[in-house]
Amino acid sequence: MKIAKPVIILGIIVIVAGIIFHLQGQAKIGPESSFMYSNPEWITYGQQIAISGIFIIGFGVILKISKSNW
Repeated sequence: MKIAKPVIILGIIVIVAGIIFHLQGQAKIGPESSFMYSNPEWITYGQQIAISGIFIIGFGVILKISKSNW
């Protein structure tokens, strides 16, 4: 089963979401009516979400490498 590619794609989506949340927390993008806009908590949340995406991509790469060694 080819699971590595969807896992890597999911990681990329999570990173992009984390970056968007981070920028909304800094009031760089997004509507001013958003609860995330200019909210310092979302700066940290966005960073944590983006880092989680990096770990998900790493897991996908490990899956891909381990499958190719079989």
